[in-house]
Amino acid sequence: MIRRTWQAAMIGLARSNTVQSFMQNSRATSFLRGKYVAGDNGDAGCARAVSLFKSSGIRSSMFFMGEYVDDPALVKETLRQKLAVADAIAAHQLDIHISVDPTQIGHVITPEAVEDHAQTIAQKVRELAGPSTGVHCLMLDMEDASLNTPTIALHNSLQDKGLPVALTLQAYLRRTWGDMEQQVRRGSRVRLVKGAFAAGPKLAFQSKAEIKHNSRRLIELMFSDTAKECGFYPIIATHDTILHTFTIETARRNGWAQGEYEFEMLLGVREDVAKTLADKGERVRLYVPFGRDWWPHAVRRIGENPANAALLIRSLFQ
Repeated sequence: MIRRTWQAAMIGLARSNTVQSFMQNSRATSFLRGKYVAGDNGDAGCARAVSLFKSSGIRSSMFFMGEYVDDPALVKETLRQKLAVADAIAAHQLDIHISVDPTQIGHVITPEAVEDHAQTIAQKVRELAGPSTGVHCLMLDMEDASLNTPTIALHNSLQDKGLPVALTLQAYLRRTWGDMEQQVRRGSRVRLVKGAFAAGPKLAFQSKAEIKHNSRRLIELMFSDTAKECGFYPIIATHDTILHTFTIETARRNGWAQGEYEFEMLLGVREDVAKTLADKGERVRLYVPFGRDWWPHAVRRIGENPANAALLIRSLFQ
């Protein structure tokens, strides 16, 4: 209950225009931006991605920040930024891996336009990738529970058109087992995350133990014989080293080799763990956000764990 209340409060702060304006213009909060964000623009984001790959072999998923966008001009700018960073990353011969929230490309304003916008990005990724090796895709992020069904439908539609697309599913939701079974049969690329949103007991598991148990069940499904036969690509997005070990053990037991799956983590969160995994030969990717609207992303990182309250207090009172 405490965790859910904390998460709900942080989501409220993330969506408050007043709080966002104050935080993003306060010198006191600059350390949060520096911790979780690559920079204000695509050039800074691309530079971080290049540095990560050259220094540690760690790949990146590029994310121009913004969510629940209700301004058509900002939707247009978001689309421009996503396409521009795809060009920039391709020029460095890195994975063209672009993360997108459906609400930042029009879902709040004109849901019927979202697929066209997502298709534009996915087509760009396919064009730039050509025959080059790598994990090139439009990665659809998953937002609150109300977006599950439309996001999955968007993914399936793009996939059916032969476009390079991937999907995020959340371990905290009860429905995810069924959703994952469907994606395994489709031979999809799926990023499994814990889930940083708040939802009631009818929709979601409430305790950390329940969510971790469901994560293990889902990982076993993602590395099943059926998943391998269908060409499924597992992406385990967690900072939990116990789940990392469980994933590697499950993969080896079921005949999956390094490079047939990957781990993903967040920029600024336990990057030492990401480097250790990469040093062991595992394929690792960091979620690399960039842009000026950094507050919603940063406060969600704080909201994922009540123990992070000290970070928020420091930003308010230092």
